[in-house]
Amino acid sequence: MQNNKGKYQKMVEKSSPNTNLFLNCLNAFWSGGLICVIGQFITNSLLNFGCDLEISRTLTSIILIFIGILLTGFGIYDEIGKIAGAGSVVPITGFANSVAAPALEFKKEGFIFGVGAKMFIIAGPVIVYSTLTSVLVGIIYYLSK
Repeated sequence: MQNNKGKYQKMVEKSSPNTNLFLNCLNAFWSGGLICVIGQFITNSLLNFGCDLEISRTLTSIILIFIGILLTGFGIYDEIGKIAGAGSVVPITGFANSVAAPALEFKKEGFIFGVGAKMFIIAGPVIVYSTLTSVLVGIIYYLSK
């Protein structure tokens, strides 16, 4: 049994691609930063057009989500993700991608059992755990007053 485990481990190491941790971190840093710079540019542009700060922030989120979904639809976001790694996953555009990609993938199965059922297959656990965490933090905050 131990011999098979060793053989399997060697096979995994042989077939797994070698990754450069420093390069992956650098790519995630600059790409995530670039997405944030784009978001800040959108916010500043909206402020210059006369929107107040709260509306500008809301519209910036909506625009970034739209861009993320649009790039996912054209297959561009996946290519960005191959280079950027976590830098493309962490911002709000990555969340939009995690909802849009399964929806597009399961579109052939219909709108109810395909898109509707599978759309939150990746983002669903994030939504559930973040909602539960926010409720717990809210209870702790309320009780600490």
